[in-house]
Amino acid sequence: MFLDEAEIFVRSGKGGDGVVHFRREKYVPFGGPDGGDGGKGGDVYLEVKPTLNTLSAFRHQTRFQAEDGAKGAKQNMTGRSGENLVIFVPPGTVVYDAASAETLGDLTEAGQRLIVAGGGRGGRGNARFATSRNQAPRVAEHGEPAQERGLRLELKLIADIGIVGVPNAGKSTLLSAVSHANPKIAPYPFTTLEPNLGVAELDNETTLVLADIPGLIEGAHQGLGLGHDFLRHIQRTRVLIHLLDGLSEDPLLDLAQINSELALFDPSLAEKPQLVALNKMDLPEVASRWPEIESALKRHGYDAMAISAMTGMNVRVLLYRAAQLLDQVKPTTGVAPLPVYRVASDPREYTIKRETKGWRVSGEAIERAAAMTYWEYDQSVRRFQRILQTLGIEAALRKAGVQQGETVLIGDYELEWED
Repeated sequence: MFLDEAEIFVRSGKGGDGVVHFRREKYVPFGGPDGGDGGKGGDVYLEVKPTLNTLSAFRHQTRFQAEDGAKGAKQNMTGRSGENLVIFVPPGTVVYDAASAETLGDLTEAGQRLIVAGGGRGGRGNARFATSRNQAPRVAEHGEPAQERGLRLELKLIADIGIVGVPNAGKSTLLSAVSHANPKIAPYPFTTLEPNLGVAELDNETTLVLADIPGLIEGAHQGLGLGHDFLRHIQRTRVLIHLLDGLSEDPLLDLAQINSELALFDPSLAEKPQLVALNKMDLPEVASRWPEIESALKRHGYDAMAISAMTGMNVRVLLYRAAQLLDQVKPTTGVAPLPVYRVASDPREYTIKRETKGWRVSGEAIERAAAMTYWEYDQSVRRFQRILQTLGIEAALRKAGVQQGETVLIGDYELEWED
């Protein structure tokens, strides 16, 4: 089944832990520190794979996690970096942050990549902390925590020309007649439950990519009849072929209805160039009413034509006219991919809040520092205290009224305040 919207959860790899270790060799009684750094955690990428045309792969799997970095080792050996995770998506996938609804990227070209969760850096081993004043440091860092986030993926098909119209107007028949697409066709409304793409080769220099957009009904802009799912695919097209059902009771009313639904969903859709074509001219009753319909369309400013998708009558003429119109329209530009780990605010910012259990300190930098601290080593704890001083948190807690023995909560850690 076609799926053009999905929500997934991604988590990058955690950085590997740095280690505390000292050289232990015969005849070397005071070997120096040689604890290695942890490896970097794997990143999570989305990558365009041209052979995909649906998000159905995310129907059953919605959680993805990259590999963690490995722990450092003695002899200054750095841990192995975690493998990056690449998640393949079809061209035309727009990526949103599920929590903020922020647009992260618009993936349109084969091989295009977007990083959606950056792997944590590896923690430093104690060899990195050796100085002339502290030649045997018992301090190291845990790896940086992983990034995790929810994503909403939305697929908007990429096509030059969109074929629109009421249900059963013959859109799928037209697409199958001009390309190698094989949409399922049957003579009843809503027969097409998924958009179809086809490529029409008019000559050696003219190739068109067409999208058959399933029949739209009144209220489609509000989501009726899967309206939202289908209307979004029209947004990328540059020219529309508006196919009228020659057997409809009132083709002009159908034309007005569809155009209204397009405008209500997205005003820019109503401004796209349109070619209007009355279909099913192979039927005598349609051919007999064409002069009247043509006259009415001209009175409303439409330069319409009559075709038969079934027999191919005037189909190539219609496509050449669409190609000429396409040449006059500038290509649409997608949303530029945005890096995930750009910082909208200063990570050193923090807040202090009084809670029932104690004082809650919240902030990106201080919570990350707490997660990377080896609390079992006194030197690591003292280093964390210096971070509190550097960020101004210690002074802020004193000003807020923290008292001896009270609990200070930072991330997942509970600390006891001592003056």
